[in-house]
Amino acid sequence: MRADRLLSLVLLLQHRGRMSATELARELEVSPRTVLRDIEALSTAGVPVYAERGRHGGFALLPGYTTDLTGLTSEEALALVVAGSRAKASAPGMAPALASAMRKVVAALPERHRDSTTEAAGRILVRPDGMIQRPAEAPDECALLGVVRRAVFAGRRLRIRYAAGDGEPGWRTVDPVGLVSARGQWYLLATRDGADRTYRVSRMREVEELAEPADRPPGLDLERVWEERRARFSAGFPDLTAVVRVRDTARARLVARARQVHTERPDGPGWLRLEIDFGGLDHALALIWALGPDAEVVGPQPLRAAVAERAAATAARYG
Repeated sequence: MRADRLLSLVLLLQHRGRMSATELARELEVSPRTVLRDIEALSTAGVPVYAERGRHGGFALLPGYTTDLTGLTSEEALALVVAGSRAKASAPGMAPALASAMRKVVAALPERHRDSTTEAAGRILVRPDGMIQRPAEAPDECALLGVVRRAVFAGRRLRIRYAAGDGEPGWRTVDPVGLVSARGQWYLLATRDGADRTYRVSRMREVEELAEPADRPPGLDLERVWEERRARFSAGFPDLTAVVRVRDTARARLVARARQVHTERPDGPGWLRLEIDFGGLDHALALIWALGPDAEVVGPQPLRAAVAERAAATAARYG
């Protein structure tokens, strides 16, 4: 454990330059006294770390000294930085290890690539929740994702032939903002003629990367942009709140695909009664119907009637 901390200390000084004992202690999550002992150990081992006295003093490495990590390509380093930059800092016991790993990854890159990698990491986002809470879908097969990603990282405009809904595919020229993977589906966040646009990558039929630089505001927070667009998109789907009886063995299937559970209580042996939100009547009907006899709509009446109507039509079809 101490060897890992010593390496992290060297990489911090290599990447950031002079740092005080307090700053190092905060980064390494140890006491300043431990940092001083580690500095002494590094000096004894021959690492050229020295102290600068005074108000703005601290510890630094002799100019020209570097240590390196091998085995990481620039693509692999970028993938790790992207993953680490979006990981939950509250993951039990993982924050110190993750911070240490990110320092090593960034320090392993050639100096000319460090800033560009960090910037590129801010152009991609991975989220477990989808655009809206609908039944889980299989991950997108995105043959053109590589071209889109390259343009996003390079900050260039894209010309895409896009199939929106059931319409014929049409050409659009857009300014990429970032890429988001949400519940296995890839989305390109972009602007078109100054207006916000979100495109599902799997619906792109052709893609051309243009030589023109994209119009992308500096310092843009991709996660905030995604949440704002997701909220606007979800607002276009009317909510429907229903009371549903469901077998306890089928509860997980229903809850995983609905929007939100408000209340839940037992309702007889092996049954539960849930007050639950769906994304409209069609969404609720599809989920309830998929559960068959393991679910019953108590209300509202239009949803109960829709299930009954479908059941009657199915029974009539089969005689």
